[in-house]
Parts: sequence; structure tokens; C-alpha cells
Amino acid sequence: MRRSWVIAVAAMAVVTGCADGGGPATVPSRSAPRRLTLTSTAYGDDGTIPRRHTCDGADVSPPLALASVPAGTASLALLLRDPDAPRGPFTHWLVWDIDPRTRRLSAGERPRGATEGRNDFRKTGYGGPCPPHGDRPHHYVLTVYALDQRLSLAPDASPADLMRAVSGRMLAAGTLTGRYSR
Repeated sequence: MRRSWVIAVAAMAVVTGCADGGGPATVPSRSAPRRLTLTSTAYGDDGTIPRRHTCDGADVSPPLALASVPAGTASLALLLRDPDAPRGPFTHWLVWDIDPRTRRLSAGERPRGATEGRNDFRKTGYGGPCPPHGDRPHHYVLTVYALDQRLSLAPDASPADLMRAVSGRMLAAGTLTGRYSR
């Protein structure tokens, strides 16, 4: 009787650790970054992005809030992309070397001391959602990365340059996805 109880407890521990289907629970490492929380008062995750934050409105970045940024974070980086764009992922905003103490950005605020790269509109800074008229709603994935060092990329760095620099430096990451159609 005692043996079957021990087996049942061990089986529950394995099942609990495998709840996501990805194998036994493990401690996060550099190859498995922790999650940080990224939210906006303008829209919820998978919500509709208000017109104000698009090319049809004031075209200002949404207000953002960060939580659970891990200790030891040396800088933050941000990337906003539309994976539904007709010619492949379209970059709307890329920023790096954001102060790691940043917890909020107001609508339209440029992160102080950070570098904003050139988006796929061929402009520096934020370029809001602007999908083709009549397309189904596009998804806009905003990702913030907590990094163990500053990146100091050239101002004309591409999204691919940013992702190469982030690789292996990530302590945590969080996403906020919004939808928009015209």
C-alpha cells in the first residue's frame, strides 16, 4: 500500500512538471528566458489597437508598462512587428539600450537615452499600424527584451541586427499583441 502511494506522488510530480507538455519543469536559464510583463492601458493582449496609435490617427506609440524585469538587467530592447504584412514581417518600431529601470512609457514617449532604429517605413522611431485597406485584421507583436548588457548598435541597425545582438543576452522577454484593420 505504501509503495503505490509513493508511486502516485512521484507520478503527480512528473505530471505537474509537464503541464505545458514540454517535459519536466526546469529552472530558467539563458537559453530559457524568464517572462516579464508588458501591458498597455490603450489595449489588452489580443485587443484592438485604438486608431490614435495608428497611421489613421495621431500615429503615436501606445502607453506601456513593464513589470517583473529581473535583477541584473543592464538594458531593455523593444521590437514591434506585423507578421501579417503582405511581403513578410514589417517592423514598426525598434529601440535598444533603454534604461533598465524604465517601468512606464507614456503615449508617444521616446525612451530617454535609448537609440531608436529605422523602421520599415524608412523613418526613425515609431510608425503605427497601417495595414492595407480591406485586409483581415493584422497582428502587431510588441516584444520587450531584458538584456544582460547594453547593445550599442549603429543607429541604422536592422531588426535582424537587433535580434542577433539580443541572442544569448536575454534574461527575460514579454509580449503584447494588438490587432488592427482598415
